Amino acid sequence: MPVLVISLLVLSVMSFNAFAQTSTTPTLTPTAPTASAVTVSTDKSSYLAGDTLVISGQVQAVVPGTPLTVQILDSDTNLIQIAQIDVSSDGKFTKSFLASGPLWKSNGVYTVKVQYGPPNVTAQTTFTFQSSVAPISNIFQVKDPNSQQTFSVNYTITGGSVNSMTIDSQSISLIVSINSTSDGSITLQIPRTLVDAKTSSGQDDSFIILIDGAEVKPQSESANGDYRTLTIPFLQGDQDIEIIGTQIVPEFGPIAALVLAIAIVSIIAVSAKTGLRLMPKY
Repeated sequence: MPVLVISLLVLSVMSFNAFAQTSTTPTLTPTAPTASAVTVSTDKSSYLAGDTLVISGQVQAVVPGTPLTVQILDSDTNLIQIAQIDVSSDGKFTKSFLASGPLWKSNGVYTVKVQYGPPNVTAQTTFTFQSSVAPISNIFQVKDPNSQQTFSVNYTITGGSVNSMTIDSQSISLIVSINSTSDGSITLQIPRTLVDAKTSSGQDDSFIILIDGAEVKPQSESANGDYRTLTIPFLQGDQDIEIIGTQIVPEFGPIAALVLAIAIVSIIAVSAKTGLRLMPKY
């Protein structure tokens, strides 16, 4: 009998151990998000000095109260901008930066890096940056619709290009239409015979300068006997520069006056030969 009791006890212990092992709940280890758990992009692939850079993206797993870190590095991997921004409840984020300042100086490929966590997840993208724009120098031929004269206006522009130049006799102004791709300036060498600004005593007076209807001051100004030279700053997006003076090309320019004089001399010569009188004799 003792042997039978011991055997039953052993079998009972073995059965209890087997039941305990099969009923144990396994422990699950959470899987950390991969690098694809955050994305980042820029609104353009290239920027000029003074442009606005917009960085945006999305986080897949939002951790409440946790900001996202954005870093911008130049082509030499120097840190030029850093910021922490909030992530919305749907995981989206956006941040604007102005590509201007002493650190924005080297041309090349720049890198945007974002970091979010814990657990820390990262992503990055790139864009090209040009810190300076080569100026464009050219000559624009401005034609007066009244006298049909053509005037050469020398100009140098940075941050854009010149679309057209026209004169408005009624407002006594030269209108320069530009395509401004960034903040910049334009230098114009304006012939005095085209448009000029004089006081009542005949001295040089200041031009009135309007950019898209708003008055601005020239950055610099110089003059000689033949030209007035103005350097005018503008902002990205500006379109029309109006330079208003006090006198503009006359309706009868030098060529028209010469033709008129020749015509008068011819009439006098013909009348002398034919005995015609210009005025009736009483």
